Amino acid sequence: MLHLRLIVPADRTDEVVRMLEDSVGTAHLVVMPGAARSPAGDLVLCDVAREAGDPLIEALRGLGLDETGSITVENPALTLSARADEAEERAPGDGADAVLWEELTEVTHEESTFSVTYVAFLTLATMLAAVGVMLDNAILIVGAMAVGPEFGPLAGVSTALVQRAPRLVVRSLVALVGGFAAAMVLTAGFAWLMDVCGLFTWEMIEADRPNTGFIWRPDSMSFVVAFLAGIAGTLSLTSSKSAALIGVTISVTTVPAAANAAVAFSYSDYAQTAGSAQQLLANLGGIVLAGTLTLLAQKVLWAAQLRRSAASGGKPRRG
Repeated sequence: MLHLRLIVPADRTDEVVRMLEDSVGTAHLVVMPGAARSPAGDLVLCDVAREAGDPLIEALRGLGLDETGSITVENPALTLSARADEAEERAPGDGADAVLWEELTEVTHEESTFSVTYVAFLTLATMLAAVGVMLDNAILIVGAMAVGPEFGPLAGVSTALVQRAPRLVVRSLVALVGGFAAAMVLTAGFAWLMDVCGLFTWEMIEADRPNTGFIWRPDSMSFVVAFLAGIAGTLSLTSSKSAALIGVTISVTTVPAAANAAVAFSYSDYAQTAGSAQQLLANLGGIVLAGTLTLLAQKVLWAAQLRRSAASGGKPRRG
């Protein structure tokens, strides 16, 4: 179930309440006249089945409630209610397959901001990966992958393409390209400083490195792994299963490739720089393509599920 908290102008409350009462999948409707002060209005609370949430939110926005009042959506950890069970049974489709497009757009919009914090995390991840590359330490590489925040802009590009939101595409690309450019330049400077201190050497970058040498030697499997990770990452976002996203971030070679390219460039090893850049592009491209196709497939499959549910008169009741 989703929990909706609405601030509604007093002259629109009856209309909104009727919409909520007529919407399939809603329960626990509460109206508190005059409770809101900023903006002024009535406070309306209700729960709605996840599978019925997206059309209801779209309808509320159609009333202009996002401009004259507010729409807040929360995900309660637990709802124990026979009314909630009935609402979920009435709602068409399955909640696990439903995509809240407004929520997805908002999340990717926030995570695709070219901010100081975003650049700091990406830079620290790239520097950590640089140390892992030079020491041929796979554990440090995995840690760097987990720290990197680059999946947000990648998901933002996929979401924007499916939703036809050109501003989000530009915002995500700026964060992605600008973030990696800044991180790689700073990591190259970090490598120079480590060399001055005697902690990095030319011999380290030219060593065989059996644990991390794959980073600058991309092959067809690089794209395959990135494509599968992109599907898993997109599903984790649309289903609110954020725990799965950690596994996604440590399965793709984006941050390590950027780190190896920066370090190799600082030592004028342009062959490794080029190979690492190809690895980076293969992973970025695979994730974006997979994310876009996954969202399109979810959109098509959800529409088909709703048609089947409507044709059968609704979901079967639980036994």
